[in-house]
Amino acid sequence: MTTEQFQQDERYLRLLSEKFPTISAAATEIINLEAILSLPKGTEHFVSDLHGADEAFLHVLKNASGVIRRKVDDIYGDTLPEEEKRALCAMIYYPEERLAYCHQQKGDISDVYKTRLLQVAAIARAVTVKYTRSKVRKLIRKDYAYIIEELLTEGNYDRDRQYYYNTIIDSIIATGKAEDILKTLCHLIHHLVIDKLHIVGDIFDRGPGAARILDHLCGYHDFDIQWGNHDIEWMGAAAGNWALIATVLRVSIRYANVETLEEDYAVNLLPLATFALQTYGNDPCKQFQTKDFESNERMKRSADLMAKMHKAISIIQFKLEGQAILRHPEYEMQDRLLLDKIDFTNGTITLPSADPSAVRTYSLLDTHFPTIDPENPYRLTEEEEQLMEGLAHSFLQSERLQRHISCLYNHGSLFLSVNNCLLYHAAIPMNADGSFTEVNVCGKTVKGRALMERIDHVIREAYYGTDSRSFASQRNAQPVVNEQLDYMWYLWCGPQSPLYNKDKMTTFERYFIGDKDLEKETKGAYYVLANQRPACEAILREFGLDPAVSKIINGHIPVHTLKGESPLRAEGMRLVIDGGFSKPYQAKTGIAGYTLIYNSHRMQLIAHSAFPGRAEAVRTGEDIQQRVLLLDFTNPDPNTAAHYPSRRLHVRDTNIGRELQAQVRDLNLLLYAYTHGLLKEK
Repeated sequence: MTTEQFQQDERYLRLLSEKFPTISAAATEIINLEAILSLPKGTEHFVSDLHGADEAFLHVLKNASGVIRRKVDDIYGDTLPEEEKRALCAMIYYPEERLAYCHQQKGDISDVYKTRLLQVAAIARAVTVKYTRSKVRKLIRKDYAYIIEELLTEGNYDRDRQYYYNTIIDSIIATGKAEDILKTLCHLIHHLVIDKLHIVGDIFDRGPGAARILDHLCGYHDFDIQWGNHDIEWMGAAAGNWALIATVLRVSIRYANVETLEEDYAVNLLPLATFALQTYGNDPCKQFQTKDFESNERMKRSADLMAKMHKAISIIQFKLEGQAILRHPEYEMQDRLLLDKIDFTNGTITLPSADPSAVRTYSLLDTHFPTIDPENPYRLTEEEEQLMEGLAHSFLQSERLQRHISCLYNHGSLFLSVNNCLLYHAAIPMNADGSFTEVNVCGKTVKGRALMERIDHVIREAYYGTDSRSFASQRNAQPVVNEQLDYMWYLWCGPQSPLYNKDKMTTFERYFIGDKDLEKETKGAYYVLANQRPACEAILREFGLDPAVSKIINGHIPVHTLKGESPLRAEGMRLVIDGGFSKPYQAKTGIAGYTLIYNSHRMQLIAHSAFPGRAEAVRTGEDIQQRVLLLDFTNPDPNTAAHYPSRRLHVRDTNIGRELQAQVRDLNLLLYAYTHGLLKEK
């Protein structure tokens, strides 16, 4: 470092010296950081498209996609029978419930305590070896820190040391602390087997457990989410977009999932039920029967009412969407203005046919439209306005919903580049020639990475940069309308939305026309191009990543394994990890979700079977059956996939490692300044 260089960095180095005021302090931190950089890379888990499947997803977190069972097999091999291994795994996955179950089976479980303490401690030792003692210590309750550290350092010692170790176990049981220590060890294992969790979009819709998933995630040690179209749907609704509020309601009713709205988020559906009965009392609403309502007793009992509510909110949604399209001709969605194409006298609709020069008239499956004014079909009636005002109030004032949405914003983004992986939920809009599509986003035309960054900014403005959430308290009969909030709706269903990227969303056609040709939704060019190596290379370069060592990870489109589809695309450069966590998808996919695991040795893609249920897992140790589809990504065939180094990856090879190396460089500059008299120690 020259005097001139010191003068350039002097202000920063003086600030740094406040934290490290002596040569010893700076040197100690350098040693500490260098040691951390040499540790094996932590294990990352990637999942996608949870769609409210809370029990299955939370179990995958508990068993770390089979990692814990494999640790049990590695340590105990054939020395433990299968039944004992299952019982041990059940204890690690669900310590509170499993201990309660053991008490039910017999009163005194001292022998269980001793056996499980020894076994769980052994598993904990196996998963802590690649972390610093400091990190492990921070994860342990302070009052148990000394005891647990002793349990974690047990090894093949002499007889006296083994006697000391057994005495600790006996004392833990004698003092009544066995259950607390067991729970602490199990939760330590949960924390360390998944160092970082990535959710590549779509927590909401379909299944009933989105709120429970988010309750867990909001307290999770380290996760991020790349928002999906179903997340944006709920985020926009929580920000006050009326069209998306109507969409959330419609989708929830359609999939027999109103409990999420009423019980989890305290959204009052009584006004919608009242309005639906008054408006559609004699209408059978045959086209609006809830899907799979037979499996939901409450929905089964109120199927007729739910069908009426379904139709009522659908008509409101189509009106509100039409208003958004009319406000924004730049969306180029005029072909989705359908209500004004209806002949209300004859019960028909006239639309363009497959031949653009011709039109065709279709008979409607439902012709009862008491709330639509043929002269102004997109205007809400006074009753519909009042209904939407009240529903918006419920969404905006739901404390739990707003807390969950804030969590999604704080931990989320439209895309993420991390450790040579590019994560985004669905697509990067592309033209047929492989170039990136230019898209008008709130007055600014952008493409590629700039498009994703611009949209990310608009999404945040829609929630934080407007007064939309204060609207409910104003009791104003008009919805808050602004460019950013409207764009949230476009992201849900717009042709050039990176979260959708299809020519149209044919909800109206499915409800009212029933022509399969009209129901087709044509995917954008991306969905073909991204299955080929050149397009993936272009995308990775656009985001500043090296195609030779990087991968794209997506969800959004379920992989139909029953049809022979593979999650591995573009010669191994792109992985699609939507395997159907949600039950409605599993009949088509043939599996119950994927997890991608990226540890210091390799990448593994795990296919999951259907989860038998938490209660069964606690009682019998029944687990999700996992199948490793792709065992090792570190040395694939160089002729068919990107080549990875065969050595084990360390912290210095990661994004956080690069940050730590920058800190080491700064500390070395500070050390130089101290040792050459440019700064004085304090």
